[in-house]
Amino acid sequence: MNKPKQFPDQSQELPGKESHMHPEPEVIRDDYKGSSKLHQKVALITGGDSGIGRSVAVHFAREGADIAIVYLSEDDDAKETQRLVEKEGQACLLIEADLKHTNQCEAAVAQCIAKYGQLNILVNNAAVQFPKDTIADISMDDFDTTYKTNIYPYFYMSKLVLEHLKPHDCIINTSSVTAYRGSDHLVDYASTKGAIVSFTRSLSKQLAKDHIRVNGVAPGPIWTPLIPASFDDVSDFGQDTPLGRAGQPSEVAPAYVFLASKDASYITGQFIHVNGGEIIGG
Repeated sequence: MNKPKQFPDQSQELPGKESHMHPEPEVIRDDYKGSSKLHQKVALITGGDSGIGRSVAVHFAREGADIAIVYLSEDDDAKETQRLVEKEGQACLLIEADLKHTNQCEAAVAQCIAKYGQLNILVNNAAVQFPKDTIADISMDDFDTTYKTNIYPYFYMSKLVLEHLKPHDCIINTSSVTAYRGSDHLVDYASTKGAIVSFTRSLSKQLAKDHIRVNGVAPGPIWTPLIPASFDDVSDFGQDTPLGRAGQPSEVAPAYVFLASKDASYITGQFIHVNGGEIIGG
């Protein structure tokens, strides 16, 4: 049985690339067995170049899905995700786009359809955060960027894929534990994650009649490039959870597999909390 990786004492700021992180995030367990849960499906994953998005892409591929990932500018990370997906025997389309712009959202969906001729699973996952100790320190530019990155594209992408989704297809949105218990140093980020929860619940009701499921995952502290890129000191990251450590992307992605598969056929409007044991209402 694979043991979760532990995190060393490291106070220096680390680059936001998986290959430069110590330890590198675990993308997928060596002993994870795929069982064709997503055979002949196509998944479009935003923020799929690294972190949770990369892990979801590789897990989906091991379950038989072809993948399209949308990323902002991290070409090397995106190519590594592509390599990992192709290693699983599945295709991986790389789409460079800034999803804050509706025309680039349209282009991303169009490229996916042009490549595969279908789309069955949308994973809205891309996000940014700018930690600040007080609301007075949050610049309007950062506030604007946070909202236009973290929630606007969820709306744009969901709207655009509807003409391609069929009954029993699905949308999966990434929220956060901060949506449920708040965060004093991520006021704007947590607010967008709360908006994602309400968006997911509302859209799930709207699409239920079409038999399209809309669910989400609310991760706690997960070891991804976003963390060392956002915080100067990550030495105690995740240690305040009941399990006493941060989680790995490999421990989050199976929740997405479940929600994307027939195993979750009677589930919509719900969130799975992968947060190291923090008790969350809702």
